[in-house]
This record gives sequence, structure tokens and C-alpha cells, in this order.
Amino acid sequence: MLDAMGKRYGTLPSVLLNKADSFDLMVFDVAMTFEKMQHDKANKKVDTSMYKQEDLQAIMDRAKGRNKWR
Repeated sequence: MLDAMGKRYGTLPSVLLNKADSFDLMVFDVAMTFEKMQHDKANKKVDTSMYKQEDLQAIMDRAKGRNKWR
């Protein structure tokens, strides 16, 4: 991860080790995940590993009014 962060932000891994904190890591992770999602979306690939089918169905049912929020 340090190598990828260093490439993305143009800094040495040793600088990241000395100065970066957990917020920097979180921002990097969110940015990389978003880029991957955009790339997959452009290539018509759907990543279903983040969602359970049952959870999505429950959300759809609530949105359509079949089951009211508790």
C-alpha cells in the first residue's frame, strides 16, 4: 500500500511512514475503491461481493412500500 500511495501522491514511502496517519490511509483506500468501481462500471462489470442479494431485495421491498420501516 505504501508503494501505491507513494506513486499516487509522488512521495517516498519513508516520508509516508513518518508523516501519514490513518486518515491518509482511509482517504487513499476510498479513492482507490472509487476508481475501481468507476473502471468496472465503464467496462460493464458488476462487483456483487459488496452486497448480499437478500439485503438488496429488502431495500427494494421497503422502497416499493411492501414492508414499512420499523
